[in-house]
Amino acid sequence: MKANVGTVDMIIRILVGLALIGLAIAEVIGWWGYIGVVPLLTGLIKFCPAYTLLGINTKGKE
Repeated sequence: MKANVGTVDMIIRILVGLALIGLAIAEVIGWWGYIGVVPLLTGLIKFCPAYTLLGINTKGKE
């Protein structure tokens, strides 16, 4: 797995993931808020399988 998620993308993914999970825990939104685990994990490991399939790379050249 080669990293394909850049810094700004990573920060946004982590924040969105935490927000969704927090809202689900606070019962502001339904159980579907736990889908926030996906952007949280992809932000933390800096790899997005969907980006690979679509040929997207926000990390840039190494």
